[in-house]
Amino acid sequence: MSSTPSNGYLSPGVAGTGAIALGVAAVSSTLGEVRVLARSDASAWKAEESAVKLCSKLEGGDPKNVKVTTEAGDLAGCDLVVEAIVEDADAKVELLSMLGEACPDADLATTTSSLSVGDLGERSGAPERFFGLHVFNPVTRMELIELCLPDGLREGAAERARAFCAALGKHAVEVPDHTGFVVNRLLFPYLFEAVRLMEDLDLSAKDVDDCMAMGTGQPMGPLKLLDFVGIDVAVAIGESLHEANGHDHHHPPKLLLQMESEGKLGRKSGEGFYSY
Repeated sequence: MSSTPSNGYLSPGVAGTGAIALGVAAVSSTLGEVRVLARSDASAWKAEESAVKLCSKLEGGDPKNVKVTTEAGDLAGCDLVVEAIVEDADAKVELLSMLGEACPDADLATTTSSLSVGDLGERSGAPERFFGLHVFNPVTRMELIELCLPDGLREGAAERARAFCAALGKHAVEVPDHTGFVVNRLLFPYLFEAVRLMEDLDLSAKDVDDCMAMGTGQPMGPLKLLDFVGIDVAVAIGESLHEANGHDHHHPPKLLLQMESEGKLGRKSGEGFYSY
């Protein structure tokens, strides 16, 4: 990888089949072929269906460029592999370690929103080719990428990462390797306070959301946004933030912990603050 192509990477891959993973695959399809690693045949079939829908929403998106596989070896020729699975450090490290071996020449990236990029890189065994690529859901519409480029990256990796973001039409902001980066560190205290306020003032979720959406011009109220993010994901992010800095406003409210335990995870489970 002595030279950097204009789009940063010629053959990217994505490990994961959730909303973030397939969003990255869809926007990458505008540049050429992208390989997607699924963990099972069932998730591969669903990923192919979702890729068609997502690509149809993008100018230049091409579902024929999204190649889904269940074999890690099929990603061996990729020059970038983006890990985009559940926000769990051990699960990410296990997958990244496997990807590092299967794709020995590739740069590796994670879409983590709350875990230490440096720690994930060290634990996965490839810190010199590992960086953070925090995209936002829905990836096909959101313009920002929080780009975390740790010290010690091998030559050219930072330039390739910047070029890739630009080629996707995204605005990259380089952020330090601190838990939550910028967006989540500011966003989640607000989301959690909305939960506490709803309980303290005995308001409905809709009333809280209407106040914030109509009063501040936000496209979505905080409680509906929590449903969109996923209650389990929000709890994981909050716990990571609280563990890192000890701020009370980063600790998930009891109601969210209760909802998680009851399987009320928001849109993906059909019930959260709203029914779907």
